[in-house]
Amino acid sequence: MRVIRGRAATVATDREASRRLLDWVADTGEPAVRVWTPHRQVAFGRRDAGSPGYEQAKQAANAHGFPPIERNVGGRAVAYTGTTVSFGRAVPISDMRSGLSDRYDSLTADVQTALARLSVHATTGEPPNSFCPGAHSLQADGKLVGIAQRVRRGAALVAGICIVADHAEIAAVLDPVYDALGVPFDPHSVGSVEKAGGPADPEKVIDALEASLAGPGDHEVVSVRDV
Repeated sequence: MRVIRGRAATVATDREASRRLLDWVADTGEPAVRVWTPHRQVAFGRRDAGSPGYEQAKQAANAHGFPPIERNVGGRAVAYTGTTVSFGRAVPISDMRSGLSDRYDSLTADVQTALARLSVHATTGEPPNSFCPGAHSLQADGKLVGIAQRVRRGAALVAGICIVADHAEIAAVLDPVYDALGVPFDPHSVGSVEKAGGPADPEKVIDALEASLAGPGDHEVVSVRDV
């Protein structure tokens, strides 16, 4: 198992590092894990970019000090404060049509295990009108984890975000953003590890998630600069 640590210098190079990670897994047939804190931003999905209110939504993000970024995936806007943790496990696959549910279930269980070690007992599902609504979420006094999956020839990446702290700040920026996009959103639906009684330190969350996602055994630890 290869474990990637750290954050690249810019949003663009950080996203490129994750893409190269998936390429490496497809090329080598070896799994990899990455857990880190992305740069401060609001990341908009393809559906957001097609909304009549997209420009207004980007202005709202900027007004709250969150640079707007467009990502080439589905889903709705997600805010990263700089303490928000992203995580992902990339695994080799031989058939793009099978294993989707099993990979979701496995990662979800491992994330729940990591949160339990931090005294946060998260359950599957999300409150109504949550940010980036989806079928694979975890909640504990609000939504604090969202999970998605990307599949390509040779590899699949199951990834997500975990709100560590700053739930009030995230709610404050996403409220006008979702309003501009015309998407229902309840600011009170935003949870966090801290809000659920866990630590507000992102490093503790990173350590717990990395250990759970990578599993026991020896790992090849690589800096994101070397990916």
